[in-house]
Amino acid sequence: MNHKNKPTEFSYYGLYLQNYLRENHPDKATDTDFITTRADQAAELYEQSRREGATPDGAQELAMAALVSGLHFSPYNTIVEVLWNEFENEVEPGYAQELALQLLPILQSAFAQYPLSDDFAHSAAYNLLYTELTGAISIITEDGI
Repeated sequence: MNHKNKPTEFSYYGLYLQNYLRENHPDKATDTDFITTRADQAAELYEQSRREGATPDGAQELAMAALVSGLHFSPYNTIVEVLWNEFENEVEPGYAQELALQLLPILQSAFAQYPLSDDFAHSAAYNLLYTELTGAISIITEDGI
């Protein structure tokens, strides 16, 4: 069961992840089950690493890496970047984030065609996706943004 609207008190890792999601994956920022599961895994990894002799900083680094694993590439941020770079004359900079949220579900099929990973933004395929998104957004917003 996904308790997206249930008020939850998060741990340090949960609060960090929730903030990270708000900035990079706002469509996931209210998924308390996802956040709690990831936060619990990160806390367990920290404790396990410490038991195995890792320094506090080393254990923290491992826990944080696990917390945001698979979340470094952001379709939302990619759409915002396309709007800022390619539609700067049509979209006010402050409106780009709101518009990106509206476009995200519409553009999911474009993202689904690519092997998205943490380092996807540094791949040759990223340029293809960027171009495809630019064209799709242009078509979607033909009647004005």
